[in-house]
Amino acid sequence: MDTTTILWIISAIMLITGFAGLLLPALPGVLLIFAGLVFAAWAEGFAYVGWGTISILAALTVAAYIIDFLAGLLGAKRFGAGKYGVMGAAIGTVIGLLFSLPGIIIGPFLGAVIGELYANKDLQSASTAGLGVWIGMAIGIAARIAVAFVMVGVFLLARFV
Repeated sequence: MDTTTILWIISAIMLITGFAGLLLPALPGVLLIFAGLVFAAWAEGFAYVGWGTISILAALTVAAYIIDFLAGLLGAKRFGAGKYGVMGAAIGTVIGLLFSLPGIIIGPFLGAVIGELYANKDLQSASTAGLGVWIGMAIGIAARIAVAFVMVGVFLLARFV
């Protein structure tokens, strides 16, 4: 197998895993998509997709992580989560990763609720903060998906136009 074929295989694996990672927080989806696109450009010797396009893709990768972080934070804050609720959501996310998809979904909510209860908030306020974390996560996932498709679009435009 020649180097070009190996680079294309690595690119395909990274892109497939990256798109799965857009929904699974345990995988760095956008980063894997970026790496997959770089490997695809490398497979063609950067003849069509150059460093200018790679720089744009890198900026979009960073932007996706910033948007995702801010969406979760703002969702929690918008629904009344305080410092302990946000910290609880972060801890719940990490612990939730250990329990597969149900943990990934339930962990941040429970973490935010427990954090808010620790801060002496009532159950209704704590639950509302947990809901805000979920909404923020959903917005973050939507933003990651949108940015990933923009990245692929930028790559394809550079490659074929």
